Amino acid sequence: MPHLTKNKIIKYIHAKGEATPKELVLYLKITQVAVFRHLKDLVHSGKLKKIGTSPRVYYIINKHEHDIPEAAVQELEKQMQGFDKDYLYISPDGQLYNGAAGFFLWCQERQFEHKQKAIEYVQIMKKYQGFRKNGLIDGIKKIQQTFLDQVYLDQCYYLDFYSIERFGKTKLGSLLLYGKQNQDLNLIDQVYQITKDRIIKFIQEEQIDAVAFIPPTLERRIQFQKEFERLLNISLPKIKLVKIQNDVAISQKSLNKIEDRIKNARNTIFVEEEKAYKKILLIDDAIGSGATLNETARKIKQKELCQGKIIGMALTGSIKGFEVISEV
Repeated sequence: MPHLTKNKIIKYIHAKGEATPKELVLYLKITQVAVFRHLKDLVHSGKLKKIGTSPRVYYIINKHEHDIPEAAVQELEKQMQGFDKDYLYISPDGQLYNGAAGFFLWCQERQFEHKQKAIEYVQIMKKYQGFRKNGLIDGIKKIQQTFLDQVYLDQCYYLDFYSIERFGKTKLGSLLLYGKQNQDLNLIDQVYQITKDRIIKFIQEEQIDAVAFIPPTLERRIQFQKEFERLLNISLPKIKLVKIQNDVAISQKSLNKIEDRIKNARNTIFVEEEKAYKKILLIDDAIGSGATLNETARKIKQKELCQGKIIGMALTGSIKGFEVISEV
């Protein structure tokens, strides 16, 4: 009688607060395979929440499941007018909640009235939607305002804003931040799934004939840009960019002055390429000041490796002029 076993699991975890599969095998005196089958069903039904990854996994009661009325979520989905698919809430304990359910929890934890907040969210999203054209946000004016007569990029775009007013980081902004910081392959893959079609379409429409990925500064076991490049698997020549570390590795995102960012990019990024291309696409994860993309474009043009245009593309950027996105 599977339902009786599942009830025992729920009561045990409710009493203990948490449990490992090993504990439940000893308590229930059934096989490990049977325990995992019941746990999988309970997680899928929303009664339990799985915490951690093998070999350290714990199961707890999914309290949020009882805090999200289905009727409220359905109502929010209508109110959010399709923008619910763009919403992601990451709870303080690191759980991901997509769409209207996540929006409901975000409101609940801040004691906001969710209906009124949904109206505000739609208004702001519509405003930001006005900056998009063919799924892209044109950032070249931002670059021109920042660097004035020293602009080396011919065009510059990003796929989404890193954050929006009143509601914080966007879905893509959150996935990028935590995917990069935590070296999380699952989150990096989610970034790829959201962005791949627009990038590939842009490459085809603009007839890009070479790409270059901005290299990372800090050493990590899993580098976001390297993994993202692997997933995209663009079948075009790659221009090799090298990031040189001096006595201390200084990340672009840690510098507050635009002059320091320019100096950092100019003296640490080098181009190892001899062949010239007509149209080159530079890809970065986030654009704060644009110094890295602009200085890389300058070096490519100085080496006479571009016969046409150099286009910068970042996954996220800001709506303002020069802004420090220090988190990423």
